[in-house]
Amino acid sequence: MAKRDYYEVLEVPREADADAIKNAYRRLAKAYHPDHNPDRANAEEKFKEVNEAYEVLKDADKRAAYDRMGHAAFDPAAGGTAGYGGFHNVDLSEALRMFMREMGGFGFGFDDEPGQAAPQRGGNRQIRLDLTLEEIAAGVAKTIRVKKQVPCTTCSARGTTSGSGKSVCQQCRGTGQVRQVQRSFFGQMVNVAACPVCRGSGEMIQDPCRTCGGDGRVDGSETIEVKVPAGVMEGNYMTLRGRGDAGIRGSAAGDLIVVLGEKPHSMFERHDQHLLHQMAIHPHQAALGAKVEVPTLNGLVRLEVPAGTQHGTQLRLRGKGLPTVRGGEIGDLFIRVLIAVPQKLTAEERKAYERLAQVLGNDAPKVQKNFFDRMREAFGG
Repeated sequence: MAKRDYYEVLEVPREADADAIKNAYRRLAKAYHPDHNPDRANAEEKFKEVNEAYEVLKDADKRAAYDRMGHAAFDPAAGGTAGYGGFHNVDLSEALRMFMREMGGFGFGFDDEPGQAAPQRGGNRQIRLDLTLEEIAAGVAKTIRVKKQVPCTTCSARGTTSGSGKSVCQQCRGTGQVRQVQRSFFGQMVNVAACPVCRGSGEMIQDPCRTCGGDGRVDGSETIEVKVPAGVMEGNYMTLRGRGDAGIRGSAAGDLIVVLGEKPHSMFERHDQHLLHQMAIHPHQAALGAKVEVPTLNGLVRLEVPAGTQHGTQLRLRGKGLPTVRGGEIGDLFIRVLIAVPQKLTAEERKAYERLAQVLGNDAPKVQKNFFDRMREAFGG
């Protein structure tokens, strides 16, 4: 598949300055961060694509080469500069590290300082929580059970049951990191990754715990209370810091991403903070007007149907909808009036309709013009 133009990926014009490119990168990288996006697979690809584009456009020399030759500038087979091919296949871990460097860390548990072991923060977990409209309207506290990795109780998450069961990793010399230096036409590049031997901890377990195998954590579950604010919508999510998988040997835990869903309602359609309810009335109620009871999320209320109400008319009950997450004005409940024509008539009903037919005659009724019809006539539309 052909690569997209890097300026198109970052949604900036070709003349964009460095600040505009950085701001675009931060916005898009946050939007597509795979640990905070329900559609992880698609978000991961977009996240890597955004990082790939930024890696080139943030550097003046690389950007100049790209402006001259496009993607061929980094393809040795096309006459480009050798050593830059990696930018066309960005590794997710490297993309995440670049993201956190650009965003100032955000406490994601990465440490690129030399001489320090990178904390093995636990992985993130994601769970879906479906809510009723009533729960969304008022806010709710829900208790959920999450399957995840929890600290090993046998070794108290240390990974070993003996006091002298650890030693410094000889591969990374206790730093938890391995660095690879690559030289190219544009200078020197340093890639930093977690040590594959000690998995970034900087230490080796000589006497591993038999329960967890030296990891300091085991498969388990936890019961968690989630407090959902009023007014949330389908697809919103909450990040519960530190409630994901336990980290390796007592290091920081990952996060729990709670993706919020909305259960279908038997009586209401949701349109942002507004609700819609369809209500059937008899023809005589539409013609003469009537007071009827209509449902809301807080019980029945009385609604006056004006005389002469037409089929499909929408009546409004202010403040009977949903709040917004940020607070403020509550939405409205709209009642769409449907005039129900009986399919079967009793003898008495038939006589009443026949009498009405005699009064009205058989001519087609005149359709009243609505506001938009009158506006079109007024302006010659």
